[in-house]
Amino acid sequence: MNTANLQLEGLYLVIASLNELLVAKGVVTREEIDNALRKAEQTAIGDYNVEEMSPANRDAVAFAARLLQLANNGAGDGQIQPFAELAKLVGQTKEPYQDQR
Repeated sequence: MNTANLQLEGLYLVIASLNELLVAKGVVTREEIDNALRKAEQTAIGDYNVEEMSPANRDAVAFAARLLQLANNGAGDGQIQPFAELAKLVGQTKEPYQDQR
């Protein structure tokens, strides 16, 4: 496996843990984190000319936000789901884009 991929996996889990800490400390709510991640996903996809991007490339751009949303929604008691489980859920829960319907 590419070392950069492993580094990104670790980074995603660090961010998910920090989000969990912020919720536990009462700094933000899960809903606020979810809203921020949804905005990030839309911004990431919107930065590109959608007509020129394949659905796979759009999924790649949105992956981090989607994974962190699932981690946020599935977190509890300071526990974060393993990366492999979260990544699998990203694929299972993604919806088709408007131009794929």
